[in-house]
Amino acid sequence: MAIITLTTDFGLKDPYVAAMKGAIYSQYAAATIVDITHLVSPFNIYEAAHILKNAYQHFPNGSIHIIGVDCEETPDNPLVACKFNNHYFIGADNGIFSLLAEHHAFEKMVHINLPEGMSTKHSSSHTFVRVATHLAIGGTLEVIGKPIQQIREVRSLSPIVNAQGNVITGNVIYIDNYGNVVTNIKKNWFEMIRKGREFEVVARNYNFKKIYSKYCESVNFETAKENRNDDGKKLAMFNAAGNLEIAIYRSNLQTVGGASSLLGLHYRDTVFINFF
Repeated sequence: MAIITLTTDFGLKDPYVAAMKGAIYSQYAAATIVDITHLVSPFNIYEAAHILKNAYQHFPNGSIHIIGVDCEETPDNPLVACKFNNHYFIGADNGIFSLLAEHHAFEKMVHINLPEGMSTKHSSSHTFVRVATHLAIGGTLEVIGKPIQQIREVRSLSPIVNAQGNVITGNVIYIDNYGNVVTNIKKNWFEMIRKGREFEVVARNYNFKKIYSKYCESVNFETAKENRNDDGKKLAMFNAAGNLEIAIYRSNLQTVGGASSLLGLHYRDTVFINFF
């Protein structure tokens, strides 16, 4: 039984998410639906791609992923379904598929054009539901659309290294629920450029001489608990996805703040690594 996941910018206040789930169950009562997130910033395909890219690979092969971000069908924004890395993806051809696929080759791509009996005059969401349930019961992509050879490509932010090989320049690509700032600098690339040299991470006016692999590594647990003052400590780490992250230990955007607010770091801001 295929899993259907939902990644949208619909939010949680309005009826849109519940309506989509109801439509899925109405057409396929045995469906297994998983919410990845409905809190993507409106129309932000880069944010959606980052979240979905780091989530979908943990699902079983054959899973079906509906992307409800910037998904209104227009002549400039046709609806597409595709398959790569053994997963199905359904959304608008707004560039998000190129961000998701990265180095994976597309196995199949179709421009959604539902046949008589499946077509709907309702919103894109209803079309996505039709396609997802069709695939969930074993249907093929060829039935729901015409094969295409290309999708819209957009270029994601990429880190660069200077000619001397002693400075990496990266960018903030995502800010998580804790206010932690995720950059596009990957651990394997960092180590390749580093070649064992000392370094410093520079984010605005803040420098970091060490990169951790866990938030708690910044805490000296040999110090008596009552003598620790680690909450709010600034740190750099490589997160589970291998991205360099600037964080605040035990941060909370609703109270003390996070790295994004306390350090003044925002989407697309520059982060440097200097090697010595």
